[in-house]
Amino acid sequence: MDLPFGKFLLPYYKLSGMESKQPPAFSQPNVGVFGTKIPSVVGFTIGILLFFLPFAEIKCNGNAWAKNSGFGIAIGKEWTSIQQPFGNRSNETTKTDGNQKNDPNPYAIVGLVLGVAGLALSFSNARAAIGGALISGIMSSAALIGLLFDFNKKVRDAKPAQHIITIEFTPWFYIAIISFLAAAFFCYKRMQATKR
Repeated sequence: MDLPFGKFLLPYYKLSGMESKQPPAFSQPNVGVFGTKIPSVVGFTIGILLFFLPFAEIKCNGNAWAKNSGFGIAIGKEWTSIQQPFGNRSNETTKTDGNQKNDPNPYAIVGLVLGVAGLALSFSNARAAIGGALISGIMSSAALIGLLFDFNKKVRDAKPAQHIITIEFTPWFYIAIISFLAAAFFCYKRMQATKR
């Protein structure tokens, strides 16, 4: 039943806000995979796990002589001798003190600790924690690069008389640096996604 004065009250009804309004649907911004913690957590995890693989090899006259993992370098674990498959190593090389325990390397310690800290901070959704993880990833990579220069300096300072001793870092070492840098990049992208 239409009221004769209904058409006159309709404008007043709309102006007073009494009409039924639908609440706006909650829409979460599409942040994509970079807006989640998954990429940075994976990057830090890979970098940390790579510490348990061989990071460096000592070579004498071009032959691999001993190796050590990143974790072993960090805690000062003795270098493991690499046995040649056909026994073509001389007795002099076999009797050298290649398995000496070394002092813990501060660069490896800092790289590992910052990697673990970055992983822990990556689980948080707070912007400050994400920023801390970003800095941890960059500094962890920088510490590993410092480890490279530190070892090369030690080899140069040794100056052996008869043998040419070199130290070579394995692909696992370089992949660890890339993993920490990638984790830092993912943290940066995550911070950008949370700004929206």
